[in-house]
Amino acid sequence: MTAAPLRKIRQRQARDVADLCTLDDAARLLLAPDQSPTDYLAALIGAGRRADAVRVLAHALPPREAVWWACVCIRATLPPDAPEPVLSALEAARAWVFQPSEANRRAAYASAQATDFQHAASWAAVGAFWSGGSMAPAGAPDVPAPDGLAGKAVAAAVILAAVTRQPEQGNQRLAAFLDSGLDIAAGGNGRLTETLSGSGAGGAGEGDTR
Repeated sequence: MTAAPLRKIRQRQARDVADLCTLDDAARLLLAPDQSPTDYLAALIGAGRRADAVRVLAHALPPREAVWWACVCIRATLPPDAPEPVLSALEAARAWVFQPSEANRRAAYASAQATDFQHAASWAAVGAFWSGGSMAPAGAPDVPAPDGLAGKAVAAAVILAAVTRQPEQGNQRLAAFLDSGLDIAAGGNGRLTETLSGSGAGGAGEGDTR
């Protein structure tokens, strides 16, 4: 785990983050009173609870950083023949990160719908949509997204990106993804320095900063 302070994580208590997550019982047993999110993440990673660590980090990061993390992970695992709707959903999520406008938020959801919510990129885009504002159609009475919903979408995106192709490599990918997310939490861009798709496409080209 990175030694750099995770300055993007603003919550003081790990419990405040864990209460928003769906975690295994074994992960909750590692949650100590007055534990910081940083220490809880270290405990989860040290115990090999990588999927639970992804869930905690997805909820601990601010929405833009969380969605960016999902985009980095997805880009690193995309096959060269990824369908156009998937590419469009990923681009819509990235567009919202760079300009988190209402128009881009709603465009992200439309792009996720076009994928039938069947890909990690779908859930990165949904994470952007659930980041704030109303979940109702434009012009309808506001329906605010419940706390933690964006984190759930981002966690789903990251975990799906790890296991959709060559799932036997999922645990290895989650380890790399967590390093990326922790770098983002420390103020970096989360760049993955190697391709994780297994087909020569993806991650090495993900060099943008937020």
